[in-house]
Amino acid sequence: MRDYRKIKTAIGIELAAIAVSVAILGIHGMWSSQKSDSMESASGKLFMDEIEDNANTDSGGEKKDYIKWVDFDVTAEAMKQAYQYDVDTYGKEIHLDWIDLLAIMGAKNGGDFKKYKSEDMSEAVEKLLSADSTVEEYTKDMKYFSYYREAYGAVLEGMVGEYKIECAGENGNQQWKSCYGLKAFNPIAKGFPYSDYDDFGAARSYGYRRSHLGHDMMGQVGTPVISVESGRITALGWNQYGGWRIGLESFDGRRYYYYAHLRQNRPYAEGLKVGDVVQAGDVIGYMGRTGYSKTENVNNIDEPHLHFGLQLIFDESQREGNGEIWVSAYELVKFLSANRSEVSRNDETKEWTRVYQMQDMAVEEYTKTKE
Repeated sequence: MRDYRKIKTAIGIELAAIAVSVAILGIHGMWSSQKSDSMESASGKLFMDEIEDNANTDSGGEKKDYIKWVDFDVTAEAMKQAYQYDVDTYGKEIHLDWIDLLAIMGAKNGGDFKKYKSEDMSEAVEKLLSADSTVEEYTKDMKYFSYYREAYGAVLEGMVGEYKIECAGENGNQQWKSCYGLKAFNPIAKGFPYSDYDDFGAARSYGYRRSHLGHDMMGQVGTPVISVESGRITALGWNQYGGWRIGLESFDGRRYYYYAHLRQNRPYAEGLKVGDVVQAGDVIGYMGRTGYSKTENVNNIDEPHLHFGLQLIFDESQREGNGEIWVSAYELVKFLSANRSEVSRNDETKEWTRVYQMQDMAVEEYTKTKE
């Protein structure tokens, strides 16, 4: 099945892609609600005005104003550079937002980060810091900046900000430290080895031919699996494709994280249930090899691994069905490898928990809205 991440900006290619995707989406509708690594959805870029008009119009001719295509090709190197500029300028007269910087690079390169050069971002930063130009002024002639800002924001919003972290103080006492920076974590706990490669879009055949819409991280059974972002647990239980799995949704409703193939018998952190609010860095489950079976609690996956998937939601209609948007998390996971949650084991319960607690301001804000 065709890999729609490769669709680029040429009008002829995009027109053909839309025509082909209509046929594929008919098949997609039969199984998209599974919320598993069997899921497939059309993905790509809509750049030309004519293409955008067609793609954002429903069957009744009503114009839609939400994004339906996203390719997240931003490299870990670009994220790291933009993030450092964000942190370095925090609290200063001009604070540079890392997502703004990445969107500027995306608009300049048509979303193709193979063309990305670190000096291009440095040049943009120099102009923005010179006070000669605001982001709005700098991007006013970039036709697709707003698209990339919203698309990349959907992936990265909430991963950088203010938080408090518990740390070791003098005399070994624990103390709280106020921080600004990366508050999202790699899906695998610190100290646990894993291997991975860019497998998004690879062929899968269990049940039927489909594309792999996730990122596999190979490791050992029982490896603690970490909440990448603070959010709400929205799904737990068995899925024949993903085995024991967890669904975690960001507070803004834009990101749905899918963790699959968890451990047999004890897949989840003790006491975890649907509706729970978790902090970024919490242990939520354990790596395994369950799945590929209609019968619950079966190990039918050959190699233990975590299937980590990331779905973007711009409209409620995209949560289930033909409009689902799944993006590659390979480069994002690579970027997050710089921040892995340290955990410790309780020998009595055999449960792993984080060593240093965290207070995410986003959790406090979300809790206030629910009071």
